[in-house]
Amino acid sequence: MLNSIAKYFEFDERNTTFRKEIIAGITTFVSMVYILFVNPNVLGVSGMDKGAVFTATALASAFGCFMMGFIANYPIAISASLGINAFFAYSVVIGMKVSWQTALAGVFVASVIFMILTALKLREKIIDSIPADLKAAIGGGIGLFIAFIGLSDGGLVTANKDTLVSLGSLHVGTTWLTIFGLLITVVLMSMRIPGAIFIGMVLNAILGMVTGLIPLPHQWVSSIPSLKPTFGVALSHIGDINSVQLVVVVLTFLLVTFFDTAGTLVGLAEQAGFIKNNKIPRIGHALIADSSTMLVGSVLGTSPMGAFVESSAGIAVGGRTGFTAVIVGILFILGTFFSPLLTVITSQVTAPALIIVGILMAQALKSVHWEQFEIAAPAFITLVGMPLTYSIADGIALGFITYPITMIAARRGKEVSAMMYGLAIVFVIFLWILNN
Repeated sequence: MLNSIAKYFEFDERNTTFRKEIIAGITTFVSMVYILFVNPNVLGVSGMDKGAVFTATALASAFGCFMMGFIANYPIAISASLGINAFFAYSVVIGMKVSWQTALAGVFVASVIFMILTALKLREKIIDSIPADLKAAIGGGIGLFIAFIGLSDGGLVTANKDTLVSLGSLHVGTTWLTIFGLLITVVLMSMRIPGAIFIGMVLNAILGMVTGLIPLPHQWVSSIPSLKPTFGVALSHIGDINSVQLVVVVLTFLLVTFFDTAGTLVGLAEQAGFIKNNKIPRIGHALIADSSTMLVGSVLGTSPMGAFVESSAGIAVGGRTGFTAVIVGILFILGTFFSPLLTVITSQVTAPALIIVGILMAQALKSVHWEQFEIAAPAFITLVGMPLTYSIADGIALGFITYPITMIAARRGKEVSAMMYGLAIVFVIFLWILNN
């Protein structure tokens, strides 16, 4: 049986083993498990039942990971997209005063359109049309983005009203927990210890509990919260989408998820070494996995789903096949029963892993032709745009708008594909919609 599994997931071809894949799956899950608690808290402000959102997030994530693993054979996990869940709760429900039920219906409609675009292979064509330099910039930009998230979550970087950001307080115990985790992981990585990122997180969690910086769980197992408050609500409120405002909401869900997920897939594929001749093998299968997960998630009762950038942690420790994603899916299901234990995986435990992965993903930048300014400018804007706007989609938008402009100025406009010109126009509209 094990031989059949190894053959199905192409272990030999990708130079991996069960041990590597399992460690990668656990590492990815530990890096992203916070979403089980963050998503209910974010969507809860819109009036949604937190318990139902917790279960919906876990089950939809498991479904997405199984799809990505078995169909696409990629070590990429899927869960509720950060940022778009805040747009759902704060901008649509609270800001526009749209009921969460109607907003959920908007996610469902957007996911149906998403699946149609995937079936027509339009998403695949768009990803294939992105120049290799910009693909590399996207990978490096995501690395900076998640490193910034790690620095912020770990307390090493904090908001400052005068300088925007500054060094965090070294008088806070949890900040030192992040520093310990970062240093121990850097040492393990430098020593070429297999599974260094995962080992670093485990040691960090143990130190946190020993020192009292991370509270011990009060119980081992808890019952699974009911899905009843949110299940199927999206389907029963489709008729509520009957105004221009709600059409704009649907299009925003579609555009943000489209390019956020596309950018994440490109960046992770770059990190894993999947991109060959500027093409990503089986990208169509991966896009089917994420679009169908978004549909399932809306029916269960959660905001848009997409490829999760923290999958880079699993890839960094050796995950190269869909078996990594399958392990993550299994752990999401188990997580619904052992939610009290998951509380020990604090942001200070995952922060060092995100910073290390950011370092690893920055290697993609060596492929950018920095000596050609018309290439360097859009690549750099893409690179810094992601962390500075706190959005993968916004970073891509800024870079893709700049690219045809600089290429035309360099008298290389004929080298820009029609698709890239079209994307530049779409992104101008996209940014206009987001800012109105």
